Amino acid sequence: MTAFFPAAALVPEQTSPLVLALPKGRILKECSALLSRAGVHPAADYLDEDSRRLRFPTDDPTLDVVRVRPFDVATFVAFGGAQIGICGSDVLMEFDYPELYAPLDLDIGHCRVSVAGPGDWIDTAETRSWSRVRVATKYPNIARRHFAARGIHADVVHLNGAMELAPGLGLSRLIVDLVQTGSTLAANGLRESEVIAHVSSRLVVNRTALKTQPEAVGAWIERFRAALAP
Repeated sequence: MTAFFPAAALVPEQTSPLVLALPKGRILKECSALLSRAGVHPAADYLDEDSRRLRFPTDDPTLDVVRVRPFDVATFVAFGGAQIGICGSDVLMEFDYPELYAPLDLDIGHCRVSVAGPGDWIDTAETRSWSRVRVATKYPNIARRHFAARGIHADVVHLNGAMELAPGLGLSRLIVDLVQTGSTLAANGLRESEVIAHVSSRLVVNRTALKTQPEAVGAWIERFRAALAP
């Protein structure tokens, strides 16, 4: 059953709009139906990657949306630039901001954070004897924690993209990266060896905003909760 929310029907009056931070790229398109069910209808160009605007009004005067890089959503919300956001659980794992509260799994953006390497590298007996390994990743904290739990020191090469090139060019022995289908790994001669965590997108809120504006922020949490109902 589709939830319907007249503009501002469930959100108390406030002097300035709350800000909802949305991630650019694939998840932005994937969450558009959910936003609509929650009663969030931004200006039409919020989905246009060529639009130079980064902040967009909605048809609800109590809410604006901003479009930022997926890794930046958590930072915007944690530091109060936005009061609410949508970001992957991988981002929450990497940054682990205490200022964030993630009340809802939105059941979109499914993928996984995995370890991968050249197709012929995996030797279980050998890897158990490693004391350190060089890893290319945009998830340095996740990678270090994962290998430390196995008694292995991870020397991290921090890259923001094209991780799949790193083993072949000698930058690292392994990579830790986000994997959806595994086709990019295969196309670059790599294979997934271990899943560190399964990932989905979460609704996140700033804890201070929830305390200082409990009715307004809480109302939006309930809108999204209702939008997830079957």
